[in-house]
Amino acid sequence: MNHLNRLSLFSSFVGAALLAASLVAFANPDVVKKDIEKKFPDIKVDKVTKTNYGGLYEIFANNEIFYTDDKTSFLVLGSILDTQSRINVSEGRLQKLNVIKFDDLPFDQAIKLVRGNGTRRIAIFEDPNCGYCKKFEQDLNTLDNITAYIFPYPILAPDSMDKAKAIWCAPDKLKAWQDAMLRATLPTNKGTCDTPIEKNVALGQKFRINGIPVTFFEDGERIAGAVPKDKVLAKLASVERPAAKVSLK
Repeated sequence: MNHLNRLSLFSSFVGAALLAASLVAFANPDVVKKDIEKKFPDIKVDKVTKTNYGGLYEIFANNEIFYTDDKTSFLVLGSILDTQSRINVSEGRLQKLNVIKFDDLPFDQAIKLVRGNGTRRIAIFEDPNCGYCKKFEQDLNTLDNITAYIFPYPILAPDSMDKAKAIWCAPDKLKAWQDAMLRATLPTNKGTCDTPIEKNVALGQKFRINGIPVTFFEDGERIAGAVPKDKVLAKLASVERPAAKVSLK
């Protein structure tokens, strides 16, 4: 190999190395985040994570997940399904990314339901006009050893706020709530007492709750919708603290 050929080969290696280096320099979560926010100024990106799927980057923004490549040359709006495990990877990731600090919830803004020893705790955001919430309430009242903090979250209909306030202003909030959700009976008061209902709406918006019911568990994870009772029980079991376990013998 003559000098010119060696020089040409060396230049090719250098060029390839520089190209690879430039791609590596670009392909990191911080740069991807900045580039997405530059291209989409209305989007506030909360987190960027490199995935194990096709070199994609996971973008978490506005309580949603979407995907891009290392150059942000496209966006994928949808879920990743692992073909081996058949698991919806995006759904699991979204659950993890939306965690809250359970003990930081303003429990004084909730209606408290205790069944059994009350050792297992959940928090639920519900609207008095929500049919799915009413179905979920039926299952909730069959669970044992649970404390449920029910946050009235009136977002569905123009009269949802009036109903929520009337329930809160009733002498027995829990009875009034269950009468409304399980027996279609509303209190007759005008709901003019001081209530935290507006604060609950602001809290739900902060948590980006757009659909109801939404249930939070003690590990901070949420489940959206009127999920089956067995799924709730499985989730409760997975987060149950050893100190909270009670012998039934």
